[in-house]
Amino acid sequence: MRFVRVAVPVPLGQGFTYSVPEEHAARAQRGARVLVEFGRRRVLGVVMGSSEETDLPLERVKPIQAVVDDEPVIPGELVDFLVELARYYLAPIGEVVRLALPAVERAAAEALDEQGLLEGARVATVGRMVQVARAIGEAPPELRGQASAVFEHLRALGPTPLAALEERWGNARDAVRRLARAGAVVVERVSQAVDPFFEEPAARDAAPALTPAQAAALGAVVAALDAGVARAFLLHGVTASGKTEVYLGAVGRVLESGGGAIVLVPEIALTPQLVARFRARLGEGIAVLHSGLSDRDRYSMWKRLRSGELRVAVGARSALFAPVRELRLICVDEEHDGSFKQEEGVRYSGRDMALLRAHRAGAVCVLGSATPSVASEAAVRAGRLERLRLPARARAATRLPEVEVVDLRRTGPGPSGHRLISLPLHRALERTLEAHGQAILFLNRRGFAPSVVCEGCGEIAGCPSCSVALTLHRERGGRLTCHYCDYSTKLPEACPKCGSSRLALEGAGTERIEELLATSFPSARVARLDRDVAAGLKSARVLERMRRGELDILVGTQMVTKGHDLPEVTLVGVLNADAALGLPDFRAAERTFQLLVQVAGRAGRGDAPGKVIIQTWDPEHPAIRASVRHDVDGFVERELRDREELGYPPFSRMALVRVEGTDERRAEAEARRLAAVARRAATPGVLVVGPAAAPLAKLRSRYRFRFMVRSAERAPLRQTLLAVARAPFDRRIHVVIDVDPVSML
Repeated sequence: MRFVRVAVPVPLGQGFTYSVPEEHAARAQRGARVLVEFGRRRVLGVVMGSSEETDLPLERVKPIQAVVDDEPVIPGELVDFLVELARYYLAPIGEVVRLALPAVERAAAEALDEQGLLEGARVATVGRMVQVARAIGEAPPELRGQASAVFEHLRALGPTPLAALEERWGNARDAVRRLARAGAVVVERVSQAVDPFFEEPAARDAAPALTPAQAAALGAVVAALDAGVARAFLLHGVTASGKTEVYLGAVGRVLESGGGAIVLVPEIALTPQLVARFRARLGEGIAVLHSGLSDRDRYSMWKRLRSGELRVAVGARSALFAPVRELRLICVDEEHDGSFKQEEGVRYSGRDMALLRAHRAGAVCVLGSATPSVASEAAVRAGRLERLRLPARARAATRLPEVEVVDLRRTGPGPSGHRLISLPLHRALERTLEAHGQAILFLNRRGFAPSVVCEGCGEIAGCPSCSVALTLHRERGGRLTCHYCDYSTKLPEACPKCGSSRLALEGAGTERIEELLATSFPSARVARLDRDVAAGLKSARVLERMRRGELDILVGTQMVTKGHDLPEVTLVGVLNADAALGLPDFRAAERTFQLLVQVAGRAGRGDAPGKVIIQTWDPEHPAIRASVRHDVDGFVERELRDREELGYPPFSRMALVRVEGTDERRAEAEARRLAAVARRAATPGVLVVGPAAAPLAKLRSRYRFRFMVRSAERAPLRQTLLAVARAPFDRRIHVVIDVDPVSML
């Protein structure tokens, strides 16, 4: 008898043993999806491994009920990677495996249902079933008329949906029924084919002549690919230095050799732009994977990748789990971006796991950025990454933009009357519009006003479920909204606490800035790019309007900072460079520096020179001063020195244990108890700090506490965290272990 270890979708850190009946032995392979009984219900799991014996009593081992797919849905290389990911993040293996699973094809689900196997099981299916006629025999001797025409069509062109036959022959269904009774045709129900993701053909282009730096970088990557060894590179290039051309050249080389590649980007907004360039250069053999796809489109992409029809996957974080055959290359664009960290469910880093998957697959990994993360810089110095430099912009006619700092302490507002549109910025906008250029204004705060304050008693309108102020959105009918839990209420006419009607709007968000610009520059075409107006792929439409010259000024949150190539943008304004510096996060300076350099890089990418205006209340801050000079090396040197002194990553390993509950006292008590467990398990060199209330002390009606575990080495950190993970805890409390946290809130 053979036994298999199955990962099931439950929050437990182990697989479960099942026996394999003889009729399923051939298909119950590693990576196959199987239907099993778990407790009193049936669930879908994935086979992680098999053996000829088990330590469990045979009467306790249940058999698998069915094998769902014709071939394993997860290739062996990807199974190994998922197991290691689960181990690193102390995540339940069933939850990790689910990251790589497609929906079940409806035909397979219906076949199981007909056998009565899906009773009580929750199975996500994809594909609409259609009736298809297929010729299976010779034409009956008495066949004539329309039935004869239908049969000849089926024999010549193959299986055809009945709906398509009816469009050509109005009485086709009757003809098919007569043919079926004669044994010449069979009617089947199959999943409807999904249309390709790309509807419009892409005009092909040719690779431009590479700069010497691009050629050297591509040569190093190609040499590693040709050698067939696992290598990791940091492609460090200034904004507009042509990093994408290096990715394109490397992927092209992989395709020539019969291999596959994955290209990761941090935001959905960047995906259409990158895909368009890849299609123009490499053709249609590209899959796109991101959360903006429907289940049907995602399944279609997965299926074509698994079959080898497509060999390149492009997308956001989740594309890391694409079943690419013969994986030879993974590129991570904008590797510094915090969006690569998953903040819900399995809290993995797409950037870090790209390095791991490439290493396990014997592939090459290329991390690209104009502002590399401090972690990547440390890895270069430790010899784990090899740096490839692109020190200048790819177009000889372009250079990095001139940067001007506006000290908001000493500079007043322009004609708009608002401090965030200072007089120097207003005049720069006037000159840009007169020259028919385009401008981007960056403010990392959406809505009209970040808070509403009563001038009578000082009460700030707050969210009842979260410890944050409500933001006023005028476009939503003057409603106050929480950006964490989406609670919304109408702006009151008077303060609910003291009854005063003197309500003041504090601060400004992108919605208010858009309104001010439209008033100050009535002839300008102004648009906004933030999550209120550009959810999902809608952001691509806004950016396309900029590319076509249909907009003059684009105001937005950090969505405008990331990798967009807009050649006509000659002015970039940073309205409040200090917004993120005050956050209780050791990476606050790093993130501010990266945002400023990235958004500045949107200017001057075409023929006209670019200008950047950075408005700040603290022009002497090291992150501000370094960004003005585009001094990546100088900033990193200082940041590494400060972090080494304080023992923060990358000079230590860190994890946060977050404890949340609807009862504040119970949550705090559980946090204290688990912190005590961690301290007892900690070996010398492991530091446990806390617990304390989180900076966001209440979120979605849950009170939040956390403690930090830090160690110079990973192994003792893991042992301490395992003790916490294995400790019994109050089931009314939600406990999350976040390894290598990105958000400290």
